[in-house]
Amino acid sequence: MKKDAFDIAQIPGVKFFKRGKVREIYCYQDKFLMIASDRISSFDVVLPTAIPFKGEILTQISAFWFAFIKDIIDNHLITADVDQFPAELSKCREALRGRTMLVKKATPVPVECVVRGYLSGSGWAEYQKTQTVCGIKLPAGLRESDKLKEPIFTPATKEETGHDINVSQEYIEKEIGKKLATRLKEITIAIYKKTSAYAESKGIIIADTKFEFGTLEDGTLIIIDEALTPDSSRFWPKDGYKPGQSQASFDKQYVRDYLLTLDWDKTYPGPELPQEIVEKTYQKYSQAYEMLTGKKFRNSSEKA
Repeated sequence: MKKDAFDIAQIPGVKFFKRGKVREIYCYQDKFLMIASDRISSFDVVLPTAIPFKGEILTQISAFWFAFIKDIIDNHLITADVDQFPAELSKCREALRGRTMLVKKATPVPVECVVRGYLSGSGWAEYQKTQTVCGIKLPAGLRESDKLKEPIFTPATKEETGHDINVSQEYIEKEIGKKLATRLKEITIAIYKKTSAYAESKGIIIADTKFEFGTLEDGTLIIIDEALTPDSSRFWPKDGYKPGQSQASFDKQYVRDYLLTLDWDKTYPGPELPQEIVEKTYQKYSQAYEMLTGKKFRNSSEKA
């Protein structure tokens, strides 16, 4: 079975729910099956070339972080071990192995909860124009990739197509209410402080990251989707960090940097990636997993 396409809807009780840039979600009874493919997107375009075992790395890193931050907030993960999945799913077990989470159903909060500890990406671009990031005034004279005195919460809208749009805290307070908006900010920053300190001790700077939250039927707020992966974060090697410039990374910035050398207008269809870029990207993702977890990454074919 191709690792970027899944057909499990023939199983009784399983229904297709949603296909995202990277993940496919199926309803299973009162739960979701969230499958991370090997697809990679850049500039909001899914590229035609997959990164081998990328979905497995994303799933396993998320599972690691969900356990790590459970003292701050609960999450939607029931299990990422296919051998613990219900027996009805056994015929698709190998296709799902390593890349699938059985999760609780939750209603997503319509906000991308972004936290920045360093000045980079769209935050750096905005700062150069206005000396602010999402309405937050920052000190003058900061350089690209500078560490901020304190991490800042810079939310964004969740767009079904195209780019998410950076917005202010005041904007999301109007959209979802001040109480929930304040809680999201507090939780997001708390998670970032704990995880970034841990990651730095392992040699990785988490420059910024984003989270998604949802509510269960009883109103309980939980973290959903993924957590602190190379797809949703900027991971920089600590030993090569030099403020005042862009940084080497363990995330898909490497792919973006390659694409910027091409004559491509950032619209569909995206260009094929050369094997060298594919292999290097896989190495970066797997290295991030190994540095953070302290475990050797073993893909599903090696485990079989």
